[in-house]
Amino acid sequence: MAVQECRERGTAATVACGTAARELGLRPREFELAVQLGHVRTVSVAPGGRPRVAREEIERLRSGAGFPESLRNRLWAVGTAEAAELMGVSPARFARLARAGCFAPVRFYVNRYRAVVWHYLAADLVEFADTNPELLTGRTDPALRMELEERDDQRARSWRARRLGQLTVLTADPWERAAAVAAVLAPDQLADAVPDPYERAYLSLLRPDLAGIRTDSAAARVVIERVTLAVDADEIGRHRERLARALATARAARSAPKPDGYVPAPRPAAGPAPVPEPEPDPDPEQGLGLGEGREVQAAAAPVEAAAPAGLRGWLRRLRRIA
Repeated sequence: MAVQECRERGTAATVACGTAARELGLRPREFELAVQLGHVRTVSVAPGGRPRVAREEIERLRSGAGFPESLRNRLWAVGTAEAAELMGVSPARFARLARAGCFAPVRFYVNRYRAVVWHYLAADLVEFADTNPELLTGRTDPALRMELEERDDQRARSWRARRLGQLTVLTADPWERAAAVAAVLAPDQLADAVPDPYERAYLSLLRPDLAGIRTDSAAARVVIERVTLAVDADEIGRHRERLARALATARAARSAPKPDGYVPAPRPAAGPAPVPEPEPDPDPEQGLGLGEGREVQAAAAPVEAAAPAGLRGWLRRLRRIA
């Protein structure tokens, strides 16, 4: 009864995010960006419930100097054409600087042609222009121009770094911080970095939505995955090291939920390579493509057997509890 009364008092002192956006004069995407950047702080009234905004937070923002223009200026995001105009450079020069990672995108979307469209904070561009005027006018130094052009496109990587920084600041829970880092690793990398299947299931349960883009298009989801997942070996290595440190902190705080009596299987020690068995006689059906299919099924069977029984059911119970 006391818990219910406490929740009711907490709900009365807060408002839904949609209501908060209207009272702050922000459009839905502006409000979402304000939360990501930490300009609007949200609270959780009930476990697993949607975030809400405290009345005190709304009053704090509304009483700020220059409201609402000052808040909107901090959330002003621009595309490539508007960004180039804002900085006083050609679109080609701006694209070269953006691909080189001179400033990080703040968000993106996938257009109908399955192309990634990047948006940048106007405040970041103005700051870069003020501190690097030599890169905006005249002929770029040939050596610097060659360096910028030879760099791989850094926009996705810099966006991932920025997004992880936002997510780790917005939560104090060590497992949620670890889940944010795990979200940029592909499934095979995550399985290698976190061998315990129940820890991986817990990280999956807490996994944040990095892009915040909802689409029914399978092709668009593939493009979004290319942006959200680390690809380069050095970036993957850095995120794995960061995940290892985050998991050590999380395990010290509490263990991931596991069934009673569960003991993780030890990882096999590195040893000499096994001697290959002699190849069997050719399958007479291989010429029809049947033998190959059977080999694939036979190879997949041990992987299924290695997974602990009831993992999916346990994950479903975790989601109901959360």
